[in-house]
Amino acid sequence: MKDILFRTETGVFSYRVAGICIRNGKILLQCTETDPSLAVPGGHVAFGETNEAALVREFQEEMGVSIRVGDLKWVGELFFPWGDKPCHQICLYYAVDADELPEESFQGKEKMEGVSSNLIFQWIPVEKLPSLPVYPENIADLLAKWDEGTQHFIYREN
Repeated sequence: MKDILFRTETGVFSYRVAGICIRNGKILLQCTETDPSLAVPGGHVAFGETNEAALVREFQEEMGVSIRVGDLKWVGELFFPWGDKPCHQICLYYAVDADELPEESFQGKEKMEGVSSNLIFQWIPVEKLPSLPVYPENIADLLAKWDEGTQHFIYREN
């Protein structure tokens, strides 16, 4: 199956899902070895794949764990640079849980467009989010509204 990710002469479009896993006041976030910016784990949805199936697949591929997908929590319209082109991304964020996740930081693998890279997964205390390089930057604000139903946001990176 092919990811719903395409390029035009003027930009990139990306359809992604992400899994918000919170335990003991900490949220599971990922970064790469070359970029310390933190993000919610997930990946691109393949054509014909449901959001839930994509999340289950991504967590299995990247972390080797099975997850339970819960409620849709956030709908994000994200605009940021992707290489030398602007990217328009739609990302749907779901509550997820997994019994098998390590309690400490751990490594995983990501493969995107034929390129493999190492991922570092970390449990970050929610109260530390405002002082860290996290993407999107409004995660702490969204988490504060966790019990208020599905939240919509627009994120523009300069």
